[in-house]
Order: sequence, then structure tokens, then C-alpha cells
Amino acid sequence: MMLGGINPAVLIASLMVAAVPIILAAIGELVVEKAGVLNLGVEGMMIMGAICGFAAAVATGSPLMGFVGGALGGAALSVIFALLTQFLMANQVATGLALTLFGLGLSSLIGQGYVGIKPPPTARLDLGPLSDIPVLGTILFRHDVMVYVSVAAVAVVWAVLRYTRTGLVLRAVGENHDAAHALGYHVIRIRFLAILFGGAMAGLGGAYLSLIRVPQWTDGITAGAGWIALAIVVFASWKPWRVLLGAYLFGGIAVLQLNLQAAGARIPVEYLSMSPYLITILVLVIMSADKSRAAAAAPGALGKNFHASR
Repeated sequence: MMLGGINPAVLIASLMVAAVPIILAAIGELVVEKAGVLNLGVEGMMIMGAICGFAAAVATGSPLMGFVGGALGGAALSVIFALLTQFLMANQVATGLALTLFGLGLSSLIGQGYVGIKPPPTARLDLGPLSDIPVLGTILFRHDVMVYVSVAAVAVVWAVLRYTRTGLVLRAVGENHDAAHALGYHVIRIRFLAILFGGAMAGLGGAYLSLIRVPQWTDGITAGAGWIALAIVVFASWKPWRVLLGAYLFGGIAVLQLNLQAAGARIPVEYLSMSPYLITILVLVIMSADKSRAAAAAPGALGKNFHASR
């Protein structure tokens, strides 16, 4: 069934693919912010993951090693952020912004030798007869493995935060680091590991962009996806399943505007291209209208540095 030249099943399947980098980066940032750390360097970590993953995949001929390289690239930049903010007590906002600029510049430098090169292809997951089911097969069962990994990551983070002692300790550190320290928890270590996880997830998201979503390297390939991931964490009120919903909303709008362009919609291309970002801003404005609810949802110690001697 076609609607105005657009196949709804293909549209939904495409939005699931488009949302993967944002889901991975946003769910990693959610864990970081649940630990009380505000990391604005997600964009820089994503683009470092994109170039490191691309370089690793090209060098080894293995998409798997590409994703490992992407996770390590994002994690390496997050280590710098963690050292500066958790041990040297640097301002979290300024440090995150600086690392984003650093990541954009360094990725451009590293990527000069990879322009015009194609990475090894990543095969779709073979689900047998399931992929042949009309409509549902197209929507759910014809994707690469990372589409399913992104949904699984949301489910795992939700379960850990809600049902495990690890999640309870992480949330306690994010709500009141002084109380958590008084109870004997190592606040700096917990936050360091959370930042490392967030960086690795952002790197995975970046690697997905350069290896699957846009299988090539170009400067600025993330195109603001890290900032969208940051916004979606707020939109989701720090709840994992809402992160998934927000990412699919943005991915759906991004894919729809491309389909409308292909279908010859009589709307200026510039308006269509800016629509995903405009709608994301609009949703955030609506969500933040109730300031008391937004404040209640945010971790109590978000953005505050911790020092054990205080």
C-alpha cells in the first residue's frame, strides 16, 4: 500500500534504522546523567567513534572490529572528560563543549586519508521465514543486528536501573553524592565507569553512521546527532523507554522529509531538511513548559562536581 508515493512499511523500517545512532548515544548519556554528570561532549564522542570505527573496519575488513573500534574511540575521549571533571574538578559544561570541538577537529584530521573509501558491508541478520511475513517482515525482520542491539540496550539499561543493586547505587550517586559517599560508595569510581559507558555507546552510534547508515567517511558525518541525543534524554525525562520513543520520533521525521523530497513534495527542500530539528525543539519546549515536573525528573546532583573532603 502506497500513500502519496510513500510505502508506510518501508518508511517505518527506515525510521528504525535512522534512529539507531541516536538511541545508542542517548541511552549512554542517560546513564551518565543518572550518575549526576552532565556530558555535553556526546557529539565529539560520536564523531570520534565514527572515524575510529571506519578506520578499524577498513584496516581489518571486519564490520565487527569497526564497531569495537568505534566504541573504543568514543570511550577514549570520555576518559579525558572523566579525568578533567572527576579528578581535576573542571566545569562539566565547559569541558564537554571543549571536547566536542576537539573531537570534531581530530576526526577531520584522522579522516583525511579515508575520504572516498568504502567500508566492508555489514550483512542483515537472517531471520528466515520471519522476513517474508507481509508488512511485519519488512518492518521488523529485515534489519542489521545493530537495530536489535539498540532496542536491547534500552531494555537492559531500564532493567538494571530499575531492578538491580547496581542501578540503585548509580541513581543514589546521581541524586545525592554526599549521602552516597557517607554510605561508603565510591562516587568518583561510579561516575567514571558511567562516563566510560556513555562514551562507548556514543562511539557505537557514530560507528553505525559511518559503517551502515552512511557507509563512507565525510567531515561532520554526525550532523548534530549528538546534540539531538542530549535533547532526547531531557525529552524522555530520564526514562529509558521514552528515549526509544523520542529517537524514533526524530528518526521518523528525518526519514519522512527525505521521502517527501523523493516524492516531489511542493515544499522547499530547506524547510524539509530543517524540520526534524525544528520539531525536536518544539517538543522540548512543550515538555519543559512544566518546570516543576522537569526539575523533579532530573537527578538531584546533575552537573555538580563531588569532592570527598567537603
